Amino acid sequence: MSTVAATARPGAVLADLLPSTTTAARAFARDAALVLGGAALTGIAAQIAVPVPGSPVPVTGQTFAALLVGTAVGARRGFLSLALYALVGMAGVPWFAGGTSGAGGASFGYVLGMLLAATVVGALARRGGDRSVLRTAGTMVLGSALIYAIGVPYLALSTGMSLSAAVAVGLVPFLIGDALKAALAMGALPTAWKLVDRG
Repeated sequence: MSTVAATARPGAVLADLLPSTTTAARAFARDAALVLGGAALTGIAAQIAVPVPGSPVPVTGQTFAALLVGTAVGARRGFLSLALYALVGMAGVPWFAGGTSGAGGASFGYVLGMLLAATVVGALARRGGDRSVLRTAGTMVLGSALIYAIGVPYLALSTGMSLSAAVAVGLVPFLIGDALKAALAMGALPTAWKLVDRG
């Protein structure tokens, strides 16, 4: 029985389909590489940043990357990936949106929201939340909602604007982009599982 066939079962995420390792040290090295890769992917995607007129928060690829990382590697590795991304950015590496770094900026709450979202969507992926188009849609919508649930209030607190103003500049302008990102995930993740099932 192949490694892929053995692991393409309920409770698995896409990263679990990598060839299994025979020693604890190799398993640790594989997990460390997945965590580092997830953090790096998020940091690279954050550099795709488009300013939104009237908003201190740009449209970026980092939210999509964070959700993709969580679903692909699972809750624990997803949490560690986004925690590493956040900690390294807070330490001064300029890989937050548009090459920024540090804590306390207006958009830092979205980084914290991504940490929670990657964990939750990773847990849902282990329950099959990325195996069909409809389940993937629900998983992505919930993940995005969690990002906004932390990001928007943080934006309001850090800038002194009202919550309704923060919603107007920190959520509403991003809904169309989030719908497009969800559509990409709805196509990519179930397709990846179908390819695995055929393999």
